[in-house]
Amino acid sequence: MARTPEAGEWASFTDPDEDRTWLVDVGFLASPWHCIYGAGCQGVLTAPAPEQAEGCCSYGAHFTGAQDEERVRRAAATLSDAQWQFRGRAAARGAFAGRGGARTTRLVESACIFLNRPGFPGGPGCALHRGALEGGVAPMAYKPDVCWQLPLRREDFTDARGHVTSVLGSWERRHWGPGGEEFAWWCTEDPAAFSGAAPVWRALAPELRAMTSPALYDAIAAYLDERAAVLLPHPTLRRHAAQSGEESSRSCSSSSSSSAS
Repeated sequence: MARTPEAGEWASFTDPDEDRTWLVDVGFLASPWHCIYGAGCQGVLTAPAPEQAEGCCSYGAHFTGAQDEERVRRAAATLSDAQWQFRGRAAARGAFAGRGGARTTRLVESACIFLNRPGFPGGPGCALHRGALEGGVAPMAYKPDVCWQLPLRREDFTDARGHVTSVLGSWERRHWGPGGEEFAWWCTEDPAAFSGAAPVWRALAPELRAMTSPALYDAIAAYLDERAAVLLPHPTLRRHAAQSGEESSRSCSSSSSSSAS
């Protein structure tokens, strides 16, 4: 079913170091979105499956290139059996594969080989993420690019003159192609995920710096420091508020009718 377009707030920034313009979803960066893996995440299958604790790891990770894959390969070599449930299977058959012309993490039991499942002594979750934290390393140093970036998304467009326009926002169902519409749940559409203690631009500062540049991040941060209080709430929160208002209105109408009778 087609969805009605919703207004979001975007801002453009001129890159201080390159021939590049940035179009940034400042409404999302100013929002309190945070990952709710293990705390309300329904997964990305065709039906809600919180009990499987797969999060967004059901389909494995697609590497952005050889450097991305090699970095994860080196990180995987540091993991122990206590940190990685499928370390033995990876040793026997490898942790990476080619699927649909792309290099990806291999799937084991219908999800990423790096995903520890419920019942594993160390608990469910990404083995690379756990290994990084226990080794005193930032998780983005161990995980595939698409994993540490999610739900942030950057897309670059180059015009005939060579000028680059980079769009920085969040992943939406449409970005995953036809399969995305089959997701029973997506975190940036659930108000429960918009409950973080800090706005995205602060909470994901290291990721944003890596996806842009320190100078560009500072420009975005300065803008949001000044403007965040007057930006529109994220469309997910506005939609939730509207639905709550409608439900409240219906409840009041029902109560009035009951009293009148």
